[in-house]
Order: sequence, then structure tokens, then C-alpha cells
Amino acid sequence: MTTLPARFRDWFDAQGWQPHPHQLALLDQTEDHLLIAPTGGGKTLAGFLPSLIDLSGQPHQGLHTLYVSPLKALTVDVARNLNRPIADMALEIRVEDRTGDTPSARRGRQRVDPPAILLTTPESLTLMLTYPEAAKIFGNLRRVVLDELHALAESKRGDQLMLALARLRHLAPGLVTTGLSATVDHPKDLAAFMGGARLLISDTGPKPDVALLPTTLPAPWAGAGGRYAVPDVLRAIEAANASIIFINTRAQAELFFQALWLANEASLPIALHHGSLAREQRAKVEDAMAAGALRAVVATGSLDLGIDWGNVDQVIQIGAPHQIKRLAQRIGRSNHQYDRPSVARLVPVNRFDTIECIAAIDALAEGQLDGSPRPSGPLEVLCQHILNTACAGPFDAGDLFAEVKTAGPYRDLSRADFDRCLDFAATGGYSLRAYERWQRLILVNGRWQLRDPRTARLLRMNIGTIIGQEMVSVRIRGRGGGALGEVEESFAATLVPGDTFLIGGKTVRYDRMHELTIEVTPQPARQPKIAAFSGQTFSTSLELSTRVFDIISTPKTWSRLPPPVRAWLDLQARISALPARDHLLCESFPYQGREYLVIYGFAGRNAHQTLGLLLTRQMEDLGLHPLGFLATDHALLVNGLDQVSDIAPLLDAQLIAENFDEWLGETSLLRRSFRNVATIAGLLQRNQIGARKTGKQTSFSRDIIYDALRRHEPDHLLLQATAQDIRHGLLDFSRIQEALLQFPTPKLVRLDRPSPLAAPLLLEMGRIKILGAGSEAAAQRMAQQLMAESGLDTIREDADDA
Repeated sequence: MTTLPARFRDWFDAQGWQPHPHQLALLDQTEDHLLIAPTGGGKTLAGFLPSLIDLSGQPHQGLHTLYVSPLKALTVDVARNLNRPIADMALEIRVEDRTGDTPSARRGRQRVDPPAILLTTPESLTLMLTYPEAAKIFGNLRRVVLDELHALAESKRGDQLMLALARLRHLAPGLVTTGLSATVDHPKDLAAFMGGARLLISDTGPKPDVALLPTTLPAPWAGAGGRYAVPDVLRAIEAANASIIFINTRAQAELFFQALWLANEASLPIALHHGSLAREQRAKVEDAMAAGALRAVVATGSLDLGIDWGNVDQVIQIGAPHQIKRLAQRIGRSNHQYDRPSVARLVPVNRFDTIECIAAIDALAEGQLDGSPRPSGPLEVLCQHILNTACAGPFDAGDLFAEVKTAGPYRDLSRADFDRCLDFAATGGYSLRAYERWQRLILVNGRWQLRDPRTARLLRMNIGTIIGQEMVSVRIRGRGGGALGEVEESFAATLVPGDTFLIGGKTVRYDRMHELTIEVTPQPARQPKIAAFSGQTFSTSLELSTRVFDIISTPKTWSRLPPPVRAWLDLQARISALPARDHLLCESFPYQGREYLVIYGFAGRNAHQTLGLLLTRQMEDLGLHPLGFLATDHALLVNGLDQVSDIAPLLDAQLIAENFDEWLGETSLLRRSFRNVATIAGLLQRNQIGARKTGKQTSFSRDIIYDALRRHEPDHLLLQATAQDIRHGLLDFSRIQEALLQFPTPKLVRLDRPSPLAAPLLLEMGRIKILGAGSEAAAQRMAQQLMAESGLDTIREDADDA
């Protein structure tokens, strides 16, 4: 094993550190490796050490090492930490970042004079590979470091990155790649995702200290805000050096931060961080946290990965994380050192959430993670890659096919599917080839190239696989008014002058929309509406759902639950029944003039949403007059006019499977999801030269093209990709099938009132979006009524989140 040069040994000694074995092992690296190590295990330094040593010994012309991470915030943090040893050892190594936040002047300079080490994201790397000078920029590249690879591998961003890596290997033969990952459930699959890499797995380090945060009040029946625990969270912040408070969505983060700030009588320095905030505001928070100037930051997934703030000694998770690996990732942000256990406290936001939090804690203690193997690389991402490749210059189809096959997700790609993607990129396919706008590639002397070089600019403007809602900027009105962030265009369309909403922890009044910018005036004394930030809505993983089911169905495990939750489940067992392995528990009961049906499937929110759509369709066919439904991670609640007396016909697995495709074709889901697939493939453009399309314009274009393809080319590859996305992603249909097969015998319990397990679902269904005094009073009255009717009125409740 190679030893550290003297200069580096002295630096480690000066820090009081000893290099870890896995850090030394990578010094001998001459082939691709995947390093799996726990948070705080020095993964990032391990990835950079070979580069720093190489660059310290001899000069290198151009770009030597490329570092790719999922988050802009992570590149900033890594740059800060990497520059420290470079400065301490007086190494003449230039390190720069290249993301969407990098000033245009610096981006332009990097194209002709790249630094020795460049830190970037998958999207920015893909953009750089479209430049005609890409071969010159990356030709001398020696190493690539892929940080937090497990996070990238879960989405199409990872597929895009692997295609970019295949292109880099073509431009820089002999390139060595290091993948860095936290502990994962299937390490061999992740190594194969890299295109084949040797595994290097480090010691796990000390087990984390994870528990529920003690709270004065019990978790409410329903809701997702966790604001009942604000005083307890403030006490925990005061007792720690620095804390990160994670919450799952941007809207919830805004509301929780506001509640925390209003109760912050000690004036503790706290801040807010999420992806919709202005870049300057995010950077200010990150710098303040790194400098130790803050006691806490409320954050979403924007700070999930790799952030190394040494003074953070506590993580607080508001609400169940819905994935075991997400919790493991987040708690690793505290005590970011190899020999110190991470400390995390979980705050359940409701009763079901309490059980899920405990299930997640148990899974971590047992070393179980969640996750399922990803399907083969999506063809719409390959279509975009073909067009991006043409932006850099002409290419040979056979050579590009061979290159793409070296990317892990596309190792099983057939030549027929590649040619379908190439035909689409060149002409739009059979149904669209008559339209000039999609005639983008032409074959010249056996090589494919752009028909019109001016097309490259439009293609570059639409690079990426992240498709969210259309966003508009929010700024303070008046000269010198600063940027506050972004909200969805659909939310902005609902506002009228005088409306108030919450952004960046501030209540603001909507004044007007001007050139895709909302102009607002601060209104700190007004009760706000909720800004419905897009954010990601997580669905509970199969592994975690199974653990929740096991706890609820096994009374001997209830001793670990808080007393109010134990009493809740005990009353459920007496009034109705508990879920069990030998049957699928269903309940029906009347409430306020309607009939309700509850199915406890424990299959996740997406699966229950799909089951609700299929079930209500079948109920309509049977004349049962359904009115609506609510899907949660653990159950489906359907309301209607007629009592369901026989559940078996509605839950026949074969009938549901037969009706799925027919139902899917009748809904608007395919139409809406087609937009995402078509945008990634390059058929639709989010951004136009000189102007951005509005959501309405994009929808209009999408609908015309979608209808034409459905009519004339139903087997078009983008329609097939859309159906696959819906079946395996958005709708999670496989989990419905698994649940129905796992519980082949449905058990329908008829009640004369809501059961304790059903009562929170009724509260969720009746939740009011505008938080004013009237709605809070209405929610409180509804909670009290349900408590009395369900027999829980003797248990003290708090319904502020209902």
C-alpha cells in the first residue's frame, strides 16, 4: 500500500488525524473504485487525496480532476474544505466550481482555461460536454470523483451522469473514476451502475444515537407540520452547539421556521434553507453556518448530502423521513467525524408518524436500509444525450452506440432501441418527421450532425432531467428590492392584489405580476396563505411500511410506543380490529350523512392513490356512487353515498390488473406525465431563446403532440417511456399488486362510527389549506367530535396541525 508523502503526513499530524485505511487504499488506484463508508468517514478527502498528491508532485496542463455532486450547496462546501489543505500545504492548485450559480464570466474563462480541479453537478457537466471544445477541455482529464453516488443513482439524473461519464472516458482514455457513497443495501448494484467498479467498503464506525425527541404534548391525530413541538425543539436547540432541523417539504419548512421564529424569545440565531430561496440567501446561510454564527438552520433536502459543518452536533428530523436511508443520510450531518456517533432526534407530526419514526429507528439499529434496483436506463434520457452529443460535433452512430453501452444503466441496450432513439432525435419519429422543427439531425458522409448549428443553443438551454413545476421569481417591490426566491406559476395564478403568502420565513403581500416576476411588499403583521412550493412529496418505502405494519399488528411490541399511541391502538383492537398477516383489514362506517370505506394496505401513498382511482371507478360501475378518496402511506379512505357490503369484488387482483391499462388510457395521467418525458427527450422545450414558455403554453403544445402520437403512432418510444414511468414510478402499481397478493383475504368490519385508526384520515380529508383563526377553530371542533365518537375523548389531544 502506498504511503503518504512527507508533506501530507505532516499535514495529517498537524490536524491530529491518522489517515483511514480506505483513504490509503485509494492511493494505489489505477482502476475504477466505489468507496462505501459511513458519514464522517473521510470519503471526500479519500477521493481527492490521489489528485492532490499527483498535482503536488508535477505540473499538469489543463483539467486534472472533475468532482461531481448532486447539490450546488455541496460543491460550495467541498470547495471550502478542499482549499484548506491546499492552503495549509501551500500547494499551487487552482480549484473552482461550475454550477448554475457560477458567474457567466468565470464559466466562459473555464472553457479556455480550466482549473486543475473543477467541482460541478451532473447538469453543468452535461452542458460542458456539448461545447465544440469539449475534447480540449477534458482531453487531459485524469480522475473523476462522483460524490453521494447513491443519491444520484435513484433518479434519471444518475442515468444522465453515467452517459456523461461514458463520454468522458471516450475523450480521456485511461480516466480513473472514484465513486463515493454512504452505506447502501445493494453495493454490487451500485458498482454495476458505475459501469463496473471494484468495491471498497470501510468500517462502519460507531452506531448513531437516534431517538424520539421528548415533547410536552403528544403528537396530534393528523397533520404534517409538527408545530405542537416548537417549544421542545427550541429547548433542544439551546442545549446543543448547533443543529440542523430537517423537514420534508418546502412549504412545511417555511411554516415551521415561522413558528420557531415567533416562539424564539431567547433570540437564538436561526435561519432557513431550501431550494426555492434566492441563491444569495442560500449562500449567506451556508457561510454563516460554516462560520459557527448560527445555532440552527431549518432545511429541506437541500442540505441532505455531504455538508460538513464541524460544529453541528445535533440533527432534528420533523416528521418521519419515509425512507431509512434518508434518515441515515440526514443524521450523518451531526458530529461529522469518524469516531463520534451522530446524534439525531425525531419529532413525529401525528400518530401514524410516531409509529413510523420508531420503525425507522429500529431499522437503523438493525442495519437495514431500503431501496430497490433501478430499471434499465430510460430511453428519453438517451434521446437527450444523442442531441447533446451532436451539439459538440458530428458523430458516428456505431461508435456512439458502443460508447453508450459502457454506461452502467445502458449495458443491456439493444441496437434496435438505440436506432429508435437516433431516429427520434433526427426526425421526431414517423408521426412528426414532416414538421421542420423536429428535423434536427442530418447524415453527412456517414456521420450525424446538427441540421442547423443554431439549434445547439436551444438544446443547451433545455439540458437536464429535473422537471418541476414552472416557477416565477418573487422580489420586493420598488427600487433596490431584493430577490426572495420562487413560487410555482400555478400558485401565482391564484393570487389577487392584497393576498399574502409566506416565503423565506417572511409574510409578504402580493402587489402584481410583472414580466414573470411577482412583486411583493413585506407584511409581517398579516396571517399568510401557504405558498405551495413544489418540493418532493416522499412516499414511505416498502421496508418501512412493512415495519409499521408489524408494529401495529403485534401488541407485544407496543411497550416502546408513547402511552397515547398505545391507548389509541388498544382502543382500535377493542372497537374494530387490528391489521394482520392473514387478511387485509377494511372498515366501513357512516359519518355525517356519508358512507366511508377504509382499506389498510400499508403500500405507500402513490400506490394507495392509484388504488383509490381504480376502486372508485369500479364502484361507479357497480352503482355505489363514490364521491372522493384520501390516500396516505398506510391507508386509503373512500367516501360515497352508498354502503359497501362486499369488499371482495372491489379488491380482486386479477380484475384490477385487467382494468389498469384501460383506466390509464382514460385518465389525464398519461397526458400530464408525457410532458416530463417529452421535455427530457427534447421534444418540448421549457426555455425558448429570448423568452420562457409559460405552463399554459407548454401544456397546449404537449396536448397537441400527445394526441397526434396516440392517434397515429401509439407505439412511439416516448409514449412507451411515459407508460413505464407511470406504472413503476408515479403510480407504484407493482406495490398494489404485491399488497393484494400478500393479503389475499379481505376482512370487512362494519362499524357504526369511525374507528380510532380511521379518525385521523377523516381529519386529513377535512383539512383546510388557509390557516386562519376560523379554520383552526373548525379543525379543533372536528377533532373533538371525532375523539368523542371514537371513544378517545379521555385522552388529551392537540389538534393544531389538523
